Amino acid sequence: MLDDRSKLLLKSLVERYIADGQPVGSRTLSKASGLELSPATIRNVMSDLEELGLIVSPHTSAGRIPTAKGYRLFVDTMLTVQSGQFSSHKLAADQPQKVISNAANLLSSLSQFVGVVIAPRRTSVFRHIEFLRLSERRILVIIVSPEGDVQNRVIFTELDYSQVQLLEAANFLNGHYVGQDIETVRHRLQGEVESLRSEIATLMQAAVNVSSEAISETQDEVIISGERNLLAVSDFSSDMGHLRRAFELFEQKAQLMRLMDITGQAEGVRIFIGGESQIVPFEDLSIVSSPYEVDGTVVGTLGVIGPTRMDYDRMIQIVDITSKLVSNALSHHK
Repeated sequence: MLDDRSKLLLKSLVERYIADGQPVGSRTLSKASGLELSPATIRNVMSDLEELGLIVSPHTSAGRIPTAKGYRLFVDTMLTVQSGQFSSHKLAADQPQKVISNAANLLSSLSQFVGVVIAPRRTSVFRHIEFLRLSERRILVIIVSPEGDVQNRVIFTELDYSQVQLLEAANFLNGHYVGQDIETVRHRLQGEVESLRSEIATLMQAAVNVSSEAISETQDEVIISGERNLLAVSDFSSDMGHLRRAFELFEQKAQLMRLMDITGQAEGVRIFIGGESQIVPFEDLSIVSSPYEVDGTVVGTLGVIGPTRMDYDRMIQIVDITSKLVSNALSHHK
């Protein structure tokens, strides 16, 4: 356990390093903490903090910087978050994809780091379907989801359907299967083939297959905004290896989705600091994340990814207000 003096000195050291990005020496720490302690006493406390793995001396510098363990203790026990700074921002109730895109941009612009949003999982049902004959044996399938998103797919058929036949097939699907799960529709169609004209049944089967593919392709979409902001962060710009690893993470969206999914499993805003566990694979990155809801049900995760040397107080506020704005905008869009 740390005594109050050690806690105050650690808090002051972390805050000073976040602000300046330079290793903190005993003289600077004495001024920052406001404690009337001799440099020798402060050096002894810093030595104790270093033995506990909370701070470390980089290279040959006489100063110290926080470790992942030091950041964690700071975040969990010393951070005081001031609310209301970003309450004036708004996200209009709009098409879900536009809300998600705007949220990623808002996270990025407010944090000056990278904003990431995992789009809500989509229900595998359709609200409306249409067929448009493009040319002989080439048909455009237009699928409208319950959320209002539109997916277009082109299918190639063995038969050449007339527009009248296409309208008949669309009317049958819209009249009998709207709001049902795609797999249920596929199974029911197989059982009703005998009662339908075989050529129309074949067309509808192809349409259901392509609808399923279109919906699955949009599952768990990752929206990323502000990757270039990291170019202005000294922690990355001074080390191309760090920058390269960060950009590789953003390119590997499957890994990023798993990462955000893990960080979004808890309620409220959570902070994951690189280097303290296997959750965040890069020691120079931290994630501040929060789940967001639609009508009280968690449907996705959003957050800010930036350097471990970030203003955690500010990031918590940004992520928290954005989560609330997204939840409100999506819940009001019907």
